[in-house]
Amino acid sequence: MNGNRFGRLFQVTTFGESHGKAMGCTISGCPAGLELSEDDIQGDLDRRKPGQSMITTSRGEPDAVSIKSGIQDGYTTGTPIGLVIQNKDARSGKYEPFITAPRPSHGDFTYSAKFGTRNWGGGGRSSARETVNWVAAGAIAKKLLAQEGIELKAHVNQIGDVEAPEVSFEEIKEHSEENDVRCAHPETAAEMQELIEEYQEEGDSIGGSIYFEARGVPVGLGAPRFDSLSARLGQAMMAVPATTAFEFGLGTEAAEWTGKDRNDDWEFDEEGNPTPVENDHGGIQGGISSGEPIYGEVTLHAPTSIPKSQQTADWETGELKEEKVIGRHDPVLPPRGVPVVEAMLALTLVDFMLLSGRINPDRVDGEPGKYDTDYHPSNPQNE
Repeated sequence: MNGNRFGRLFQVTTFGESHGKAMGCTISGCPAGLELSEDDIQGDLDRRKPGQSMITTSRGEPDAVSIKSGIQDGYTTGTPIGLVIQNKDARSGKYEPFITAPRPSHGDFTYSAKFGTRNWGGGGRSSARETVNWVAAGAIAKKLLAQEGIELKAHVNQIGDVEAPEVSFEEIKEHSEENDVRCAHPETAAEMQELIEEYQEEGDSIGGSIYFEARGVPVGLGAPRFDSLSARLGQAMMAVPATTAFEFGLGTEAAEWTGKDRNDDWEFDEEGNPTPVENDHGGIQGGISSGEPIYGEVTLHAPTSIPKSQQTADWETGELKEEKVIGRHDPVLPPRGVPVVEAMLALTLVDFMLLSGRINPDRVDGEPGKYDTDYHPSNPQNE
């Protein structure tokens, strides 16, 4: 199986299955000199982990990360960073009915048809549990970006037909973690929670969307045509499990706007540089970052594992069957998807920062040739 690596310079290669022994990833291309600990990563993993509220799966995974390589005395060394997250609460027995009878709208049939085999416990490699690796790597990317003055955040802006009003970036930072839904508008969050619980009680699920935004992104990231920032960002977001749509700027609403209305007029900023009056382009023009905030939206369909009777076809027995997916599953995906979307945004941006030379690919201090650094290990014999 190919397709397990993301990034050009900041490369993340992941491994693991939902009910395997562990999840993990190797990160190549992280510059030396970044102060890094497991605590820096764990915070985002805790935001993604199962069992954190009544509207998430009850699977009891601590998702505790262990750094296996790439660190010396608390700083990155420039060598590959190895991360491992153990699986502690896998229960594969309830998936046995679906070994040769694929669950509706899952990857069961397509994986078996492609490879002639599959790890069927919990969905194996096709499970959204794999995103634990992305969030771990994304936490490192976030820390690199923060040193360059780039910050990013996401929140749930829609569940079913309940949509939050537009909120500011500051409100997203301040309020999105105050409720289980991760919506930055408290009143709407309460409505979303009620709707989710209704579907949960019915044994069904519901879809929604996540709004994301990045501030402090410099002008000039992106390489048209096929490596444009929007193209790479689209690839990143469409890789998120259950994603059915990605948009930036006006997104699909642009179909309703005239060219005159959508076009961003130019003016001069305080330093005499051209700057757009508005930001309907979502921080990307011609596939290249414009220096304005980058923002967009990711739409996720309803979780496909639901405890309602559905029809499947058992290719081993030749029977049509009515089966229920009995297990521990989320009734909605966006609340736990917020840190996943943030991670993919961070991984995309940090890769372009390295490719453009904004971040030195060898070392974060940007001082090649200097060997006596604050983060170089000391010789105890000299003390």
